[in-house]
Amino acid sequence: MRGSLERVRSELAERLRTRRGEIEEALLTRTYAIADPAEAADPEYAQGLRAAVSAALDYGVAAVEHGEERAPPVPVMLLAQARLAARNGVNLDTVLRRYFAGYTTLGDFIVQEAGRAKLGEAGLKLLLRDQAALFDRFLVTVADEHSREADGRLFTQEERRTKRIEMLLAGELLDTSAFAYDFGSWHVGAIAAGPEADAILRALASKLGRNLLLLCSGEQTYWGWFGSRHQGDPGELHDAVTSVSADRSPLAIGEPGQGIAGWRLTHHQASAALPIAMAEGTCTQYVDVALLASALSDKLLATSLRQLFLLPLEQERDGGQSVRETLRVYFRSGRNVSSAAASLGVSRQTVAARLRTAEERLDLPLDRYASELDIALRVESGAAYT
Repeated sequence: MRGSLERVRSELAERLRTRRGEIEEALLTRTYAIADPAEAADPEYAQGLRAAVSAALDYGVAAVEHGEERAPPVPVMLLAQARLAARNGVNLDTVLRRYFAGYTTLGDFIVQEAGRAKLGEAGLKLLLRDQAALFDRFLVTVADEHSREADGRLFTQEERRTKRIEMLLAGELLDTSAFAYDFGSWHVGAIAAGPEADAILRALASKLGRNLLLLCSGEQTYWGWFGSRHQGDPGELHDAVTSVSADRSPLAIGEPGQGIAGWRLTHHQASAALPIAMAEGTCTQYVDVALLASALSDKLLATSLRQLFLLPLEQERDGGQSVRETLRVYFRSGRNVSSAAASLGVSRQTVAARLRTAEERLDLPLDRYASELDIALRVESGAAYT
């Protein structure tokens, strides 16, 4: 009986390995749904999370094959990732929730393949009991590693300040009296990157005559909030940004928000605009790129835009390359046919003909869907943003 069970376990493990890519993708989807790893300041953490998911999958399949008693030790990579999570301020609850989600997801695949491997009800109960016991020990090991790292760190005053701001952004209710900043006022969030990042934010606060809350969030990256009792004039902000940041450093600006909720929102808007500011090396205000920023971060929207507005253009002989390039220049030129023709070095008639071709392929009026098509094209050429 024991030998038969071991053979079925081995077959089940092999079945899971043949579906490894599918299982790993499902695990990553569930893991990222718990909390976006890109929100951590350290890119090593986000990169390590994918590798940790892969290592955890291998560990889980090995446990299926060998059982609780002969299961391998917890992979070193998973312990290192737990320590890295603690150093990046990712709380233990988030770490454990991710592993619980992964455990249940893998369990679904195990049940599917157990039936095909003819494990039987008794064998499946034994397997799931082993998995539960091993997972319990695994959680204890990971939690201990995370706690030791979190408890053992010597936080400087600046690190404690950074941690409190991150907790406030996460929605935690904290006493803000230690900050020389009024969280109940109007705020404009900004993120600057580059060697002059902090100087730019300080200069902008001075130009606006507003109180500045400044935080170094990483190497040559600073978060800033400009506080004021009044919402302020959008034109004043635009003029100040233009005079301070021109050709100096990428700068992303959120929209004015009031109170602690507005303080969070304007920062998240600046964060969404930052990849575009970084790629283009310019000052980018969220209001100018809101749809593009959303499309870049929303896989469903980006995929849908491509299918609706770009795939039909690929029916052209050159794969739609000339039509797409003409459309890009046309939109950049403010939909002016003469300006687009001059930029492309072709005649107005050629531009007009390509625009008609686009309408025919899309079977949609170009003027009515210009915004969506423009966003689709920018997303397509926006690999540098992500």
